[in-house]
Amino acid sequence: MSHENPAAATPERSGAAPFDGDEPAPATVPVALPESTEAAPTAPSSSDTWIAIQFGLAGLVWGASFLFMALALEGLSPAQVATGRTVFGALTLGLIALVTRDRLPRDRRVWGHLAVLSVTFAALPYLLFAWAQQYLASGVTSILNATTPIWTALLAGLLFKVETLTREQIIGIAVGTLGVVVIVGPWQGLGVGTGGIVPYLAVLGATACYGVSLSYMRRFLRDSGLSAIMLSFVMIGLAAVWMLILTPAIGLDPVTLTPSVVIAIVLLGALGTGFAYAWNQNVVRVWGATRSATVTYISPVVGVALGVLILGEVLVWNEPVGALLVLLGVLLAQRRLRLPTRRR
Repeated sequence: MSHENPAAATPERSGAAPFDGDEPAPATVPVALPESTEAAPTAPSSSDTWIAIQFGLAGLVWGASFLFMALALEGLSPAQVATGRTVFGALTLGLIALVTRDRLPRDRRVWGHLAVLSVTFAALPYLLFAWAQQYLASGVTSILNATTPIWTALLAGLLFKVETLTREQIIGIAVGTLGVVVIVGPWQGLGVGTGGIVPYLAVLGATACYGVSLSYMRRFLRDSGLSAIMLSFVMIGLAAVWMLILTPAIGLDPVTLTPSVVIAIVLLGALGTGFAYAWNQNVVRVWGATRSATVTYISPVVGVALGVLILGEVLVWNEPVGALLVLLGVLLAQRRLRLPTRRR
């Protein structure tokens, strides 16, 4: 969940889905395999073009999720956006699971872990993203969503103890944090009318939820034996149940259903929380998790571009500068960029 960082895949013979935090989350949320169990990329074939198209579509849709949220918020409350997203996402993933004939989990412990994740990886971050985007530009939200791998590295090392932080990762966390500060631009003042710093904290809270969830998955669901599609369906489906239960308390605000609002919420759920995840699964199976994780760098670019071109958002100098720092931090946190070592 954005992502909103959104997908893992196991070796093709089993279809099971261990998880890692190298990718963005489901606002956008794909999840990648741990390096130690990553499926080996297959040799190029005639279908590689279609895989490349699915890779591009996943990056485009996850980047466009912030545009969809902005449009949906023109007629729906944040809680209604989060509810619609989970409902349409669950319906789409359920249909995909039916086509692929995936089986529901039988282990009660797996159901328990997925119940936890339905809150931390879907319901809560979806609410936080939707609420924050009432005050923030969609492009800024998409940039901040890209901090998910930084949170994942930090929490995987400090909270869940599933890996030891390297020197590059520690520096990456620091650089990414600096990037966030530059994006927020505290020297410009934080106006009360725009929500102040709270919307920024809400987005960072959502990405922290993704970081917690990815590390949680890695520790407790790595050997679940289930496909990533089925795990996602159950997780998003449970999140939809929670949101529908909470609707009488938080989701009864007036609704304005214009064509653009309806189309936006359907696309946010069906594409951003449904098909894009399936596309990413196919890419991971063929290219491997490391190569497919580069979708992380596409989504913010798409989010910013769509915000400028369609919503008329204006970029301030500190936002692209901060975005570059966040990207550098992500590269270091994901250990894709190595720092030179001192020779003794």
